[in-house]
Order: sequence, then structure tokens, then C-alpha cells
Amino acid sequence: MQKWPKKKTQYPLIALVFFIFIVFSILYNEIYIHEIQSKNSTNHTDDVDDSSTLAKEEEDPLFLSVKNLTVTKIPPVPLDKSSACHSTVKYSGKRAEWDSFKPESGGRREMPETCDYFSGEWVFDNSSHPLYKESDCPYMSDQLACHKHGRQDLEYQYWRWQPHNCNLKRWNVTEMWEKLRGKRLMFVGDSLNRGQWISMVCLLQSVIPADKKFMTPQAHLSIFRAEEYNASIEFLWAPLLVESNSDDPVDHRLSERILRPDSLLRHSSEWMHADILVFNSYLWWRQGPVKLLWSSEENGVCEEIKGLGGMELAMDAWANWVDSNVDPAKKVFFVTMSPTHFTKGEWEPGSEGNCYNEKLPLNGTYWGIDSDLPTMQMVERTLARLGSKVNVLNITQLSDYRKDGHPSIYRKFWEALTPERLADPASYSDCIHWCLPGVPDVWNELLFQFL
Repeated sequence: MQKWPKKKTQYPLIALVFFIFIVFSILYNEIYIHEIQSKNSTNHTDDVDDSSTLAKEEEDPLFLSVKNLTVTKIPPVPLDKSSACHSTVKYSGKRAEWDSFKPESGGRREMPETCDYFSGEWVFDNSSHPLYKESDCPYMSDQLACHKHGRQDLEYQYWRWQPHNCNLKRWNVTEMWEKLRGKRLMFVGDSLNRGQWISMVCLLQSVIPADKKFMTPQAHLSIFRAEEYNASIEFLWAPLLVESNSDDPVDHRLSERILRPDSLLRHSSEWMHADILVFNSYLWWRQGPVKLLWSSEENGVCEEIKGLGGMELAMDAWANWVDSNVDPAKKVFFVTMSPTHFTKGEWEPGSEGNCYNEKLPLNGTYWGIDSDLPTMQMVERTLARLGSKVNVLNITQLSDYRKDGHPSIYRKFWEALTPERLADPASYSDCIHWCLPGVPDVWNELLFQFL
């Protein structure tokens, strides 16, 4: 039988070529390094200091690439609901190093005219109010739709805010849309600011044809868009303004609050593109201490601080962003704290209960204990530094009169209520948020005045 000759393999030849290539590369690199060392020794005398040598080395592209590689910092892991502190220590007094800025001499834009629109009284007016019907707004929240959920006394919808010695501009839907034409109006903050956003959408949506208006699903950024005005009314969930583990707009009921007091990027990357910004922050700082996890902390060590202290750090970060990024073309508003009504004994000494079954506003001067004065003073100092770059919607005092304006039990509750709680309505009354139509509509009337 004929045998076929074996085919010679090429592997030994390939291996030889590869070996020669490696040897050549090593010799070339040795010669190159020797030449660099020779040049350095001939071009430098003994009295040349190390800083001069370092400067010339840094001109080498290879050195620069290595240098840049070593100083590049890995960004911190974003905070979310699963974030946890490895350990917790007391607050060290550390503050973020923001660029310093001087207060403007022009003062804040709180009152664009001579009238103080925030000082006045509530007047019953069932001819011009409410400005819309609850059932006519398809974007109404079940958390705020009090009549839908059983509230039969509707007087809370008919109160109009009347400033002393002047009048608010009459609400005009078309005029407001013209102010917003080609612009993005964004509310940024917690559920109270979300209520103001829903109020604005309900105030404006009725004149837009059904096929010309669009709403995104509820998410981190919710957007209502009116196509014919090329305008949008948006809400960004940012309850602490800075990055935190509570930034999920739905799942944010956590046992501890962790925040990065030196990081705004998660939220500012969204809000920086808006033309009109309306911020708020208060309620979430009233729930006990918070934990700080600085961006530079690599071992998960948190610092615990009181809520007011944490809010001041967050406000510093926010104020720095406003000072560095806001130009005359962008309007920025800050809404002061929205009051709560959990202690009936404040307006009826000797009584027990809260806002449940309250049907009339308060008259005269009233300031509830839940409207924290130290917080107000801290916010005032922060806003004063920004001068005319921020407008203030001072809604605290006027809203404090409206003990009747909360949902109390007339809203959808996400958790199941036990028979014991149902038998005691005051035990589960919501005295934080506001029924719509209602108090937040007036906040937007004030915004309309300022725009």
C-alpha cells in the first residue's frame, strides 16, 4: 500500500521568528533607556534641583499618560435603597469646599413690586374659585383627590388668598402658557413640590387638545408636555436636593437616610437644562438624624448629624450650584417650608386631635410649632447669599392658616389600615399634604405673579 509523505509542520519556524522578535525588542528597549539616561546626565549639572528634572520628565508623553492614569479617581458608587454604612461616627464638622461667593448688593427678588403678596388673609369666594374641578383633571393624584375619596365638605376649595393693600393678578391660563412657550418649567423636591406640580398641570391642561398633550409615566423625572406651545411642566424627585439613598420616587421608605452632602450631579444633570426652576426641601429633614457619606470616603464610614445640620450642608451645595450656573435667562424659585397641622391644641388650647374634621381656616396671626424657626433662619441666610439669583415664594405663613386644607382621611392610603386605626380617624390623618383644588393652587398663582 502506498504511503503518503508526511507534511512538514511550520511550528518550529514560527517559534524561531517569535523568539528573534522578543530578543530584538528587549535589546531595542535597553538601548533606548540607555540613551535617555545619557541625555539626562549630559544636559543636567550637579546643581540642578529635583524640581527641574521632574519638570522635564513630565514633558515625556509616556510619563504624562502614566501620571494621568494614577490621579484618575474612581467615582463613588451611586447611592440607592440598598446602600448601607459600614460604620457610623459622630459628625466631624467637615464641610464641602465650594467656591466662595459674595452676596449680591441688589438683594433677593422676593417682592418684585411694592406689595407684599405673602401677607394677607383668606377670603371665601365661590364665584371665582376653584380654578378647576377635581374630576376634570385626568392627572389628579389619589393622594390629593379628597372629594373622590369621600370628603363631602367642599368649602376648602373656595378660599382665595387676598394680600393686604393690593391684589394678585387674576389667573389667566392662556397668559401662563405664553409665559411658558418654548420653555421647561421644572419643580424639584419632595411630595409637597410634586403636589404643586400636579396643581400646575391641572390649572393648565384643560385648554390643550387631547392629542396635543402628553404625560410620561411616574418616574424620577415626570413630564407633562404641551405640543402646540413647545413647553413642558416637569417634576424631579429630589427630596434632599443632594444625592441620597431615598432618590427612588416610589420605594424610599427606609430605616436610615444616607446622603452625599457634596454631590448634586444625579439631580443637577436633569434640572440644569430647565428654564424655570422651583425648588423645595424641608419635610424630609424633620425625621431625625441623617447620615453623611462623603464622596471621598472609600471605607463606607458615615457621619451622623441632626436633620437641620444635614439640611444646611445640602443647601450649601444647592446654593453653590445656583451661584455658579444661573444666568439672567434662567429663573430660580425657592418655596419655603409647607406647614403641617398635627397638634390641634395649638389653635384650640386644651383640645386633642389634629387636622381631622377641620373645615375653616384660622384667622389672625398664627404660627405653628411644626414651622421650625431655626430652619427658616438657616434658609434665610443661605438665600441671602444668592441675592437676585433666586426668587422666594414665602408660602409658610399663608399656608399655616389652612388647617382645613389637608386630606386627613380622605385620600388613598397605600398601606392597609387596621380596624383599630379606622376606628380612630385622627390616628392616620394626613396633615402634611394638601387637597386639590386647594392651597397649592395659590402657590402657583403667586408663581404666575412673579413670572
